[in-house]
Amino acid sequence: MTGVQQVAVVATGLLAGVLTSTVGVASLVSFPVLLALGMPPVVANVSNTVGLIAGSLSGAFGYRRELRVKPRLAWFVVITCTAGAVVGAVLLLCLPSAVFEAAVPWLIIVACLTVGVQPWIGRWVRRNDEPGGRRTGLSPGTTFFAALTGVYGGYFGAGAGVMMIAVLSVGLDLDLRIVNALKTLALLVANIVAGLIFVFLADVDFTVAGLLAAGSLLGGYLGAHIGRRLPPTLLRILVVAAGLVTAITLF
Repeated sequence: MTGVQQVAVVATGLLAGVLTSTVGVASLVSFPVLLALGMPPVVANVSNTVGLIAGSLSGAFGYRRELRVKPRLAWFVVITCTAGAVVGAVLLLCLPSAVFEAAVPWLIIVACLTVGVQPWIGRWVRRNDEPGGRRTGLSPGTTFFAALTGVYGGYFGAGAGVMMIAVLSVGLDLDLRIVNALKTLALLVANIVAGLIFVFLADVDFTVAGLLAAGSLLGGYLGAHIGRRLPPTLLRILVVAAGLVTAITLF
């Protein structure tokens, strides 16, 4: 790998880290770049996952103020998504990727639509389910779908951030910036679980992973500061747009 290519990978990691902490579609940028550098798809995929752990870690640290607002909820998301990601990683080892590939773009589109109409859904739920109250804890239904998203994150991952925002924004009456912080924490869990399995069982290019990690470490922290300052409506539009681009790319 030439010096220019190394700089390109670090820059890609920086942008991917920003996307991790904002709209949650980091691999949409980083994975194609690794392919363009001539890496085999499987090696690019696993190296990308390992390298982006640093971005989700620094992103979660950047959102520490938001995560402290509901610490018990944050831990519950960690436990739920860890369990789901372990199941997803096991499925990754046991099932062919074609099992989910056909459904993934449609799942992301549904998640995008859910994020887009979440304010209306939230008002409808409060009016018909808990009038006058605020839902600040995970219901059984929200827990199930959060765990299911964790399974997806451990198995495949593309668009998992958009899906998690959809699940948490509909199931909880919290500011979108706090939901975004919880999403970043969930991505960290899924990346760590999948990354550990890849390190021991797959062919990881540690040079590429290290360069991605160097860039994404800064990008994730920077993205958290950007995500905190984005108006909720603009953030929702960006999440939907990023999800739709991901779905179209996967189609």
